[in-house]
Amino acid sequence: MKVEIITIGDELLNGQVVDTNSPWIAQQLIPLHFQVVQITSIADTREAILKALADAQQRANIVLVTGGLGPTKDDVTKETIASYFDTTLVRDEAVLAHVRYLFEKRWGFADMPVINQQQADVLANAEVLFNDIGTAPGMWVNHQGCVYVFMPGVPFEMKFIVKERLLPRFAALPTTERVHHAYLLTVGIGESHLAREIADIEDQMPAHIHLAYLPSFGLVRLRLTALGQDEEALIAETQQLVDALVERLGDYVVALDKGSFEEVIVRQFTEHKQTLATAESCTGGAIASSITAIPGASAMFNGGAVSYANESKIQVLDVQPQTLVDFGAVSEQTVLEMAFGAQRVFNTDYAVATSGIAGPGGATPDKPVGTVCIAVAGKNEQLVKTFNFAGDRAVNIERSRAMALAMLWKLFRKEQGNVKM
Repeated sequence: MKVEIITIGDELLNGQVVDTNSPWIAQQLIPLHFQVVQITSIADTREAILKALADAQQRANIVLVTGGLGPTKDDVTKETIASYFDTTLVRDEAVLAHVRYLFEKRWGFADMPVINQQQADVLANAEVLFNDIGTAPGMWVNHQGCVYVFMPGVPFEMKFIVKERLLPRFAALPTTERVHHAYLLTVGIGESHLAREIADIEDQMPAHIHLAYLPSFGLVRLRLTALGQDEEALIAETQQLVDALVERLGDYVVALDKGSFEEVIVRQFTEHKQTLATAESCTGGAIASSITAIPGASAMFNGGAVSYANESKIQVLDVQPQTLVDFGAVSEQTVLEMAFGAQRVFNTDYAVATSGIAGPGGATPDKPVGTVCIAVAGKNEQLVKTFNFAGDRAVNIERSRAMALAMLWKLFRKEQGNVKM
C-alpha cells in the first residue's frame, strides 16, 4: 500500500515549526507494510492544496493530510477540499456538542466563541473520525479509488486519531505488498569510505532491495528496504545481505537495529557492568544529556561535571594549575587530567572529557575556532586526540559530542573484547 503524507501550514515553510508529524506517522505505518512514497509540506492556500491532492492521487493509494483545520480565516483547507471533492460542508451536531463540552466543562470557559462552531463543519461525503481530546475531528474520504484522511496538525491530537481511528482500520485493509527493513549502525567510518568498502555488495543487490545511507555526525546508518509479496523470502534475502555487510565492515558495525548510538552504549555498558562519567567544557553537558536521555542510563552513568572555567577544572576535577599554565585549557594534557579527575570523583570505570573552542570567539593564532581536545580514560588505557572542526558553534559542539562517544566506544570495545551486537 503506497502512502503520501501532506502537511499544511505556512509555519512549516518559514521554519517557525518543525514537522514532527510526518516521521512519526511513517514509523507507525512500517508494521503494516505500508510504503511512504512522498512527504510534502505546503502552504495553507487553495492553489497549493488542490495541486498537492491531485498530485498525491497519482502516486499513492492513501493520502494522509495534517494541518489547516483550524477555525481562523487563515485556515482555508476545509473549504478547499470541499471544492476538490465537489461536495459541501455540513455541521456535525455530535462534534459540535463535544467542542462545546471542551470549552465550557473541561476548560472552564463561560461560553464558546462563535468561530469555534466551525470546528464541527465536516465534508458531507466524509466519515468523521472523532477526536476525543481536541476540537478538530478527522475526516476519511474515499475518492476515485484513493483514500484521503484529513487530521489536525496539533501533534497530540493527530497521534490520537492515528492510533485510535486509523491504525486498526488500516490493519484490516487487504494488501499483498510486503515491506521489510533491516538496519546496520556503523561508527568510525565516513559515508564515502563506507560506500567504497561495500560497493561490490551493493552492486549485486537485487532490484527489489534498496540500500540507503543515513549519515550523521560520527556515524552512518545503513537501511535495507526490501519490497515484495513473500515476506519470509524478503527477510531471508535481506539477512544474507546483512551478514555480508557485517563480515565486510567488521568492528565498524555496532548495532543491527534502529536504536541510537547512545542506546548501544547504555546497553553494552550495563551488560558489562561498567560505569561512565563525563567532564565537559566546550560541550557544556551535551554528552551527559544524550546518555541520560536513554531509559536505563542510571545503571551505568554515575555523573558528570560541566567544568567551563579553569577554576572549576581545578577545584572539581583536580586539574593541576601548572598544566593549565603550561598547555592551556584546550590541550590534550588538560583533557586527560579532566578525564582522570572524573573517574576519581564519580568512581567510574570510564570517563570522557572535552575542552575546545566552539566559537565564534576565543580563538588564538595556534588554536583557531573548532579546535577541540577529547580524552577517554578507561580501565587500563587512555585515548586522547585533538580535532580541528570547521563549523559554527552548534556544529562544533555536536561534532565534539559525537566524536567523544566514538572514542569512548573504541576504547570500551578494545578493553572489553567480547562486545556483541
